[in-house]
Amino acid sequence: MKNKIIGISMFSAITASLCCITPVLALVAGTSGMASTFSWIEPFRPYLIGLTIFILGVAWYQKLKPSKAIDCECETDDKTKFIQSKRFLGIVTVFALVMLAFPYYSKVFYPSTEKQLVIVDKSDVKSIEFKIEGMTCSSCEAHVNHEINKLNGIVDSKASYENGNAIVEFDKTKTNATEIEKAIKATGYKIINKIEH
Repeated sequence: MKNKIIGISMFSAITASLCCITPVLALVAGTSGMASTFSWIEPFRPYLIGLTIFILGVAWYQKLKPSKAIDCECETDDKTKFIQSKRFLGIVTVFALVMLAFPYYSKVFYPSTEKQLVIVDKSDVKSIEFKIEGMTCSSCEAHVNHEINKLNGIVDSKASYENGNAIVEFDKTKTNATEIEKAIKATGYKIINKIEH
């Protein structure tokens, strides 16, 4: 029973962060289009986090509660298996917490795409806002920014999952809105509108 509880807590912790882990895995695998595959899980994330914490709480309660003394003359084996030890439960708890916190530190897995850009004429700089559907965390933002910044002529890219958009400044002599749109679509997220500024 205890092993099932530990397994369920690990599964729910991984599932809770799957929508944020997928963009990083997509980047590593070179298949950025699959990044938004698990974005449908995001609305369930608070429930999965709660389930993980509840299950870990039950596991720790069972592990730490005093055992009832049995009055018998039989031999007992006091050595517990590693998978049933407090150490193993501690490792599982740390793993679950690392998985649950993944959206907050996932940006570190994206390579820097900063580039030196020389702009000859400010009149060549345009700004466009893309309304994007499917971004659920800072990992999604980093993924969109990473793909946009691969293009030549990008001055600045600011994606926001909270606002559901990406505001991009670019040199119109080096790239255009269509190329930027293709880069965003390559991540797997859906563009629902674009507004030129």
